[in-house]
Amino acid sequence: MRGPCRIAAMLILAGAPAMAQVADLRSTTQFRVCADPANAPMSSQDGTGFENRLAQAFGEWLGMPVTYTWFPSGMGFIAKTLREGRCDVVMGYAQGDELVQNTNHYYTSVFGIVTRKDSDLAQVDHLADPALKGHPIGVIAGSPPATIMARAGLAKDMRGADLFVDRRVKDPVGDLVAGVRDGTLGAAVLWGPLAGPRVKADPDLQFTPLLKETAGPRMFYRITMGVRLPEQEWKRQLNSLIRRHQDEIHAILRDAGVPLVDDYGQELVQ
Repeated sequence: MRGPCRIAAMLILAGAPAMAQVADLRSTTQFRVCADPANAPMSSQDGTGFENRLAQAFGEWLGMPVTYTWFPSGMGFIAKTLREGRCDVVMGYAQGDELVQNTNHYYTSVFGIVTRKDSDLAQVDHLADPALKGHPIGVIAGSPPATIMARAGLAKDMRGADLFVDRRVKDPVGDLVAGVRDGTLGAAVLWGPLAGPRVKADPDLQFTPLLKETAGPRMFYRITMGVRLPEQEWKRQLNSLIRRHQDEIHAILRDAGVPLVDDYGQELVQ
């Protein structure tokens, strides 16, 4: 998360007149989405990501065609897309980031363990399980589970990957999942929306949500849409759609293989 100092600096640099004009940036004829072109299985320029499907649904509910501004995730994404007025909404945004105004969350998901179904680790459902020790375990560097794994004595077993790369040329999550499939890794601990759809497509793999962790950091997070800071009416409009179409949103996510939990981290019954 970026700190409040950065937001304060942003507002000072923007100035009051610029902020007053922001409300006029939103299109009333298109559902304009800011997205990473190569963030499969979430967003993809070929339209196959589950966020693409969700964006299409929101466009239909709004009665607007969906258009995209593509920009790689990472530093500068919000500045070069949403803040420049080139698009009006960021799908799949973690609740609480200060660079955007968050809508109500439209799903909550969880980190989990990817293993082979025929593995000795297939029954593992918490990171303190002694069975994990001595096995190479893939994890995204700096992610919440990495902290718990280090605390559980798994630091020497961790095989870290960097998520903040240009995914048009690198696929760190795909590489970790492939490592589990071919036995190079005993398991991989990954964010559900990134891992779940990949596992659903592979009959040899399984995803076990981490629902039994009792020490922080937490393993489940609410996911929202991001809009520009002053656009209250736009946020309310999206919130209304989320409320009225929650069952349909969950159906799209389940069909994609995204693991869903409730606001207390308990698995949702389908």
